[in-house]
Amino acid sequence: MTYVVTENCIKCKYTDCVDVCPVDAFREGPNMLVIDPAECIDCTLCVPECPAEAIFAEDDVPDAQQAFTALNAELAKTWPVIAERKPALPDADEQNGVPDKLKDLQR
Repeated sequence: MTYVVTENCIKCKYTDCVDVCPVDAFREGPNMLVIDPAECIDCTLCVPECPAEAIFAEDDVPDAQQAFTALNAELAKTWPVIAERKPALPDADEQNGVPDKLKDLQR
């Protein structure tokens, strides 16, 4: 099983999760992170670190967020590895919890 970054990461991109990933499974896009399912070892360390509560086990992704499982796999193929924490996006705190952000995803 893999873990999946879901919609609430968009326009937040907190990177606390990156610090604890033992296999560098996170990939960085312009305004969100994804997890490479081929690299994720199901360790669960990233889940409690995410201030946006945007990371779920593949089997626990909410119904409305199911598309993010395939989206993580797709984007992980082209986005670069992020292995060190960076500052969140400038308006991350304001964007945390805002619904319907998929339209704002930058590829």
